[in-house]
Amino acid sequence: MVAFAVVLARLTLVSVPGAVGQVHSNVRPGDSLRHYLLYATTVDAARQVGGNILLGLPFGVLLPVLVPKARGLFGVLLRTAGVMLLVELVQGALITGRAFDIDDVILNTTGALVGYLLLGRRAGRAVHRRPAPAVHPSEGTVAGPA
Repeated sequence: MVAFAVVLARLTLVSVPGAVGQVHSNVRPGDSLRHYLLYATTVDAARQVGGNILLGLPFGVLLPVLVPKARGLFGVLLRTAGVMLLVELVQGALITGRAFDIDDVILNTTGALVGYLLLGRRAGRAVHRRPAPAVHPSEGTVAGPA
């Protein structure tokens, strides 16, 4: 997770001075996606959309393994959206040549969903197995709460 955090920071929190004046904040869901579809080349659109989805994938895999309380889908999505929202806010407020984009948060969270469904759910269950119910030795039955 530390390695992923370093990669995330290097990809998202690095200044892009040449982009000043070219980037604009987006708080309306779908606006950036619409722009990619209408005005960007296929390669640029795929890079933007695919890159943001790929950036969220590790959250869907690592959170259920590292944070037992985040094993469920809702926990993973909520935590991913929170972290990515924070990253976007920092980008928009502090990083030269970067802007806040709600579509990035949505795409990153979608990536976490994909990662969770492909691998994270099973990995979380494998690492954090629930204990089997206790069997009473004389009866051979499962002991329930008293």
